[in-house]
Amino acid sequence: MNDRTSVATTLLLARGLVKRLASGERELTVLDGVDLEIQTGETVAILGPSGSGKSTLLGLLAGLDRPSAGDVVIDGVSLAGLDEDGLALLRRRLVGFVFQSFQLLANLTARENVLLPLELTGVRDAERRTDELLGAVGLSERAHHYPAQLSGGEQQRVALARAFAPRPRLLFADEPTGNLDGATGERVLDLMSELQRQHGTALVVVTHDLEVAGRADRRIHLRDGRVVSIELGRSPLHASESRAIVPKGATSESATSESTL
Repeated sequence: MNDRTSVATTLLLARGLVKRLASGERELTVLDGVDLEIQTGETVAILGPSGSGKSTLLGLLAGLDRPSAGDVVIDGVSLAGLDEDGLALLRRRLVGFVFQSFQLLANLTARENVLLPLELTGVRDAERRTDELLGAVGLSERAHHYPAQLSGGEQQRVALARAFAPRPRLLFADEPTGNLDGATGERVLDLMSELQRQHGTALVVVTHDLEVAGRADRRIHLRDGRVVSIELGRSPLHASESRAIVPKGATSESATSESTL
């Protein structure tokens, strides 16, 4: 989504991520040795069938959950070395989130939802920043409406404004168009792309939406908790070429079948 003109630097590094969960008397391996790098300003889409570990991976990368093995490093800071307060501070400083279900606070207006994270972090120009972002997503006239008074597309636009308000270096999006119709989803994607370009934010998005995935600089395909292929370049709908890389340990057959999902 973002045309990077500066030299890329690694913002997020994940090595050997494993996640195991108890399932009765058995142990279920949800993620099995995932390695991943995210560069400053790039867009990475994570795809795969249900149960492939997409949302689990997103939670580990964002520090919302702890891996059974492996580590995530964001901006040079190892998440394994942080306690819960430290993780919260890092997320507040560097990370933004956009969710499928919007996650707006029902008792706050659109403006108050965007303003709140800025006030919590002590941003001096919080009100001006809030009004600018609501204007950028076309909701200045709806600023004093509550979430229940807004359409799904409007709620997701408020969520985008809130996510970009603290100027995060890294934004995680979990099915950002999942609850929207095609035309509304397209508008939300255009807004997200524009805000990302303006802020130079890296974007990691979990999606089943091929339109979302096609805008990414890289598309990472998961199956059974493992990376089976990585596509470089935007899809034919959004760029002139793309190519696939099969990680070590993955078969070309699995990569081919996965890339069609």
